[in-house]
Amino acid sequence: MRQAGRYLPEYRALRAEKGGFLALATDPDAAAEVTLQPIRRFGFDGSILFSDILMIPWALGQDLSFGVGEGPRLEPALVDHALDRLQAVPDRLEPVYGTVAKVAGGLPPETTFLGFAGSPWTVATYMVAGKGSKDQSETRRFAYADPAAFGAIIDAIADNTVDYLARQIEAGVDAVQLFDSWSGSLSPAQFERWVIAPTARIVDQLHARCPGVPVIGFPKGAGGKLPAYARETGVDTIGLDETVDPVWANASLPEDMPVQGNLDPLALIAGGADLDAAIDRILAAFPTRPHIFNLGHGILPDTPIAHVEQLIARVRSTT
Repeated sequence: MRQAGRYLPEYRALRAEKGGFLALATDPDAAAEVTLQPIRRFGFDGSILFSDILMIPWALGQDLSFGVGEGPRLEPALVDHALDRLQAVPDRLEPVYGTVAKVAGGLPPETTFLGFAGSPWTVATYMVAGKGSKDQSETRRFAYADPAAFGAIIDAIADNTVDYLARQIEAGVDAVQLFDSWSGSLSPAQFERWVIAPTARIVDQLHARCPGVPVIGFPKGAGGKLPAYARETGVDTIGLDETVDPVWANASLPEDMPVQGNLDPLALIAGGADLDAAIDRILAAFPTRPHIFNLGHGILPDTPIAHVEQLIARVRSTT
């Protein structure tokens, strides 16, 4: 999951110098430096592009801002069905491709490079409401009240996401991940319509355009809907959030499908024997299945660096 962030002093220094998140994420030199910082410090096996899931709405024409002490804001909000009034600005994505090229040229050859995008449902929740929300109620109501208008938003996100990820692959990433951070807020039928169907469309088109490049799907909060997601979307690997029992996942997901996850970020903050026990339980759950050890969600700002070092040592000593 997220590697860079406020837990690293070198990141905090660079962000202060740039003056804000968006300025940092759209400066290829700075964003590449942030992407490479955790690799230099910890020597992870994989590197994750430093960017944001809301780059697609920004490229579609919404204004994006990150206020101090608050989450992202998108204007105008699409709760009034205003998609057709947006003026796309695709050049806003060019710095991301520049970042990818710089990182690809600076990584050790043995380090895998992951690109990413937000999945259509999660991205749409921000586009419709103009901000994040606890239960995505505005977007869920919109989807029920006017599925055709909401479907047009989902389609626009999906089409642009295919191009966006394909361009990341062309610029140098080795694999890509789709983050559906709010998939857990949907009923089973809505999950099929707004998570599985558009994800399958993206994966199918990416596999056609970029054969052999793995696509990781991360439907956070999907719970019991994970097996259907794994079977029906065509993803090559599935990410598990920290609420998923890894023993259940190993028994329930398609045989031999690689999994990614799923240490609780708070266990990483706790450290000590509790962290070791949590690591061991996850590793024991996947004795034969391909497994990318990872967090179940993004690393938290108050994570002690020594605990990250403990995690790496523990995993590498037992695999």
